[in-house]
Amino acid sequence: MPIVQQGAINTTALVVPDLYVQIVPPQTLLLNGVPTDVLGIVGSASWGPVGQPVIIGSMAQYATGFGPVMPRLFDMGTQLATAVQQGAQNFRCVRVTDGTDTPAVLTVQSAITLTALHTGSYGNGIGVSLSAGSQAGSTRITIALPGNTPEVFDNITGTGAALWQAMVLAINTGNGPLRGASQIVTAIYAGGTAAPVTGSISFVTGTPGTDGASAVTAANLIGQDSVPRTGMYALRGQGCSVALLADASDSSQYTVQAEFGLSEGIYMILTGPSGDTTENAVSIKAAAGLDSYAAKLMFGDWLYWNDQVNAQLRLVSPQGFAAGRLINLSPEQSSLNKALYSIAGSQRSGTVSSGQASTYSSAELQLLFQNGIDVICNPQPGGSYWGVRCGHNSSSNAAVNGDNYTRMTNYIAATLSAGMGLYVGQVINSTLFQNVRATLLSFLQAMLTEGLLGSIDGSQPFSVVCDLSNNPASRTALGYVQADVQVQYQGINEKFIVNVEGGQTVQITSQTLASRPNL
Repeated sequence: MPIVQQGAINTTALVVPDLYVQIVPPQTLLLNGVPTDVLGIVGSASWGPVGQPVIIGSMAQYATGFGPVMPRLFDMGTQLATAVQQGAQNFRCVRVTDGTDTPAVLTVQSAITLTALHTGSYGNGIGVSLSAGSQAGSTRITIALPGNTPEVFDNITGTGAALWQAMVLAINTGNGPLRGASQIVTAIYAGGTAAPVTGSISFVTGTPGTDGASAVTAANLIGQDSVPRTGMYALRGQGCSVALLADASDSSQYTVQAEFGLSEGIYMILTGPSGDTTENAVSIKAAAGLDSYAAKLMFGDWLYWNDQVNAQLRLVSPQGFAAGRLINLSPEQSSLNKALYSIAGSQRSGTVSSGQASTYSSAELQLLFQNGIDVICNPQPGGSYWGVRCGHNSSSNAAVNGDNYTRMTNYIAATLSAGMGLYVGQVINSTLFQNVRATLLSFLQAMLTEGLLGSIDGSQPFSVVCDLSNNPASRTALGYVQADVQVQYQGINEKFIVNVEGGQTVQITSQTLASRPNL
């Protein structure tokens, strides 16, 4: 009595009398949408792997993986912190350096040399202590780094060189089922034979590590697309919905970022240089040739932000604020008129304590928006709060220049890419057409039910065609199957007009609604 999956046996060629049970998969397969809350950030840091995307979910996790927020340009932690304050909590972080980064190194009692697992100045805070082990005649070595759980390698036995070599082995490979290899340092034997001296020693007394951040440029943030990928290109295949290169205001790299956004389905958040003028912003965007729905260019009116880690009021690019707000919105939404938090002022408006209260004129906003440049400012149409003022990407095409177009298009495309491949390799027949159409319709209907799709007249805002009309035999004979999907997005209320007619001569016509009959 064999049990098989449908299609695993030829049911027209059975010989042995028996009961054959075939498992038939559901005829209507469901698509679950891909996440739209993943924010990719590329920048410098004082700790952590270089050129590798790391999953981060909070500021505490960032501090463990990459060290503290650093008060400097191109700092990854700064952009992550401002995004967290807008509600973002799902990141893919890629550290970059200028190539001069080095790890901290410490030789302990001339016997073993410890090297920080990662380059960067944060490794200078590593501490090492030697003490008696839990078991008689054994030694314990403890390695600690602020923000990380201390690593305790206990009950190491031996004498002379053998003891130190056993320590090296324990640090590099672990010394028990519950104590794996160190995630803070690596060790090598330096030739010592003297008995360990109990006490503590800091990496500050050794060779200090360096961040390699002083000469970082936009080109470093872009990185290379060959294996191993670095910088921006390390975000390939990471499922990011929105991404930014921290403080990368070099206009020569704008179109490179836009091209990457198109290829990966990522909404790239760009920034103009600090203290920019509206006329210059328009000029450099035109010169750069940036005109793409895949990139959102924020005007270079940088924002004052209270850096609580470093106790400073700092001037930072608007990227983290805009990206954090977008990533915390459903994809059919626009960043327009959504409140932003933790902004203490801007270069244009000054800070609260400065008493300056300069705002943008309609003419200035019109110049920026007509040329595909967005800005964070205060006030907003909804009141006196900070927010994104336009909600547009950098495209000059009015049909595709909304935040909602970019994010909805990327969301739908990524979902279909992730889920529809299961139909490749199946036999082309009417059942296949029905299953493809049912799967697509169920996904679009779910979007309609949840409010991601809609129409102003209540009609169905999507259609799917996958039948003989668009799959003639001349095409299917060559292995082609085509599904044509049309989806109508919801518009964004950007220009709200309220007509008011008032005066003592105005005549009001009252309309009496017919009473409802009793049933």
